[in-house]
Amino acid sequence: MPALSTTMGHEPGLYELLAALPSQLQPHVSRPEDSSFLHDMFRERSLHSLIKIHTRLQHFEDSRPAPVLKSVVSLVSELSDELQGQSSNGEIKELLALLSRPHVKSLLSVHDTVAQQNYDPELPPLPEDLDDDEDSVKIIRLVKNKEPLGATIRQDDHTGAILIARIMKGGAADRSGLIHVGDELKEVNGIPVDDKKPEEIIRILAQSQGAITFKLVPGAKEEAPIKEPKVFMKALFDYTPMEDKAIPCKEAGLAFKKGAILHIVSQDDATWWQAKHEEEAHPRAGLIPSKQFQERRFALRQPVATLPSTFRSSTRRSSGFRRSFRLSRRDKKTNKSMYECKKSELYDTADVPTYEEVTQYRRPSGARHRLVVLVGPTGVGMNALKRKLLISDPQHFSVTIPHTSRPKKNQESDGVEYHFIAKHLFETDIQHNKFIEYGEFKGNYYGTSLDSIRSVMAKNKVCLIDIQPHSIKHLRTSEFKPFVVFIKPPSVERLHETRKHAKFISGKDDKASGRTFTEEDFQEMVRVAQQMETQYGHLFEKVIVNDDLSAAFSELRLALKRIEGEAHWVPVSWTHS
Repeated sequence: MPALSTTMGHEPGLYELLAALPSQLQPHVSRPEDSSFLHDMFRERSLHSLIKIHTRLQHFEDSRPAPVLKSVVSLVSELSDELQGQSSNGEIKELLALLSRPHVKSLLSVHDTVAQQNYDPELPPLPEDLDDDEDSVKIIRLVKNKEPLGATIRQDDHTGAILIARIMKGGAADRSGLIHVGDELKEVNGIPVDDKKPEEIIRILAQSQGAITFKLVPGAKEEAPIKEPKVFMKALFDYTPMEDKAIPCKEAGLAFKKGAILHIVSQDDATWWQAKHEEEAHPRAGLIPSKQFQERRFALRQPVATLPSTFRSSTRRSSGFRRSFRLSRRDKKTNKSMYECKKSELYDTADVPTYEEVTQYRRPSGARHRLVVLVGPTGVGMNALKRKLLISDPQHFSVTIPHTSRPKKNQESDGVEYHFIAKHLFETDIQHNKFIEYGEFKGNYYGTSLDSIRSVMAKNKVCLIDIQPHSIKHLRTSEFKPFVVFIKPPSVERLHETRKHAKFISGKDDKASGRTFTEEDFQEMVRVAQQMETQYGHLFEKVIVNDDLSAAFSELRLALKRIEGEAHWVPVSWTHS
């Protein structure tokens, strides 16, 4: 047999030797079945695991530090006796004084204790009373640190056997490579578990300290695991496993907050996924409810009838809707009643918020900017923030021009104040869903069209719009990639302090006729904000509390700058279209 090549001048290790054997033996094998047998044998997963263990133990044996001398105390004692006759020498006298000090003697004593200690791992002895007919068993010892063992168990409904239900990715059991799903648990620390329930076994494990010894009967042979593609999900709800009565093991659960990015490492279980936080370096995964399971729970927990009435109706009055398209000053002054805001029945309620698959996205150079959507209750200050953005960089930011069916006035120009179109054409566009929002005011239609947004974006400008939250879903497409910012009011007490001299401007008012905020205005603002956040908060990518306008503007400007130049998480569908 030709000699095996060496790497970096060293003899090949056992692992490399076995890996090379099939190809080296190939010329000497005549029958195909012999060749197949050799390949299967040398590719056996358990053999590779044993070789890895051997290699690591060998490396430990070769690299571990060894004491030069195991009894330094006796050496120092002998040295002191020999030097006593030469104590007239100043340096020798100083050395003897140093060696006689209590803390030096203690240090030398500790050295000898450590040097004489045996730190080799102790493997448990194999049981001597095994029946020849008994199934093959695995005796495994894992050291229990502060982390969970990373495995859950279940009881077979038919046989009553305690089986390994799942192995948590990156946990102690997974890293050992010795425990597999389907293995039958026989003993824990010498205690038989055949007559015990899973809850009792969990208590035994919880009370165990240090090393834990398992006796297992291997389950059916498993195929080599298929490497799953990386899947990232944005959590659209808060989750606390300790409060979840359905989770198989609370300690194995992974807690998260709404907006967290989760790396899904296993979806083998249709009910419980394994995941870890994207930003965490720790390899251990935790259990989270699957999308399908959580959707079923939410559907049972939140019937449509419980949704806030403000967002449940198909038609609502539009004091907050006035912002989406500007009524001219004359329209505001001459009309006392407010127009009605219409919306599609399809979008009255948000989808059940569980998870949304996301991916990293960075805007390519020269690509269109993301649409910036501001959402918030009337009076919170969205118009003021839009004005400050437009003033700060009019070449970079822009707003849409609304459509109307009313006749053009003498001082107006088409495409400046409004796009003027006939009423029957407006109604046709409504039927074809060309408006993101629209309303009727004194017999005339007003609305913000999708084409008006496209027109701004085509000029390579950032389009700023503010809409009602139920309309966000119309825009969540790869074309617009909306960045949704929720402008939130501070507390009622703080509103009293900061809005003393501000004017409340409704859909029929302008700056000249705006009135002072009332206590009811503040209460309504906070109440509506809470409803918006409760029902649509999972669609908000940024929340800014408008406590101070300058601070809120700076926070908004910084957020917009980041989404233009940095990578961020967006729905997968936005990048695959």
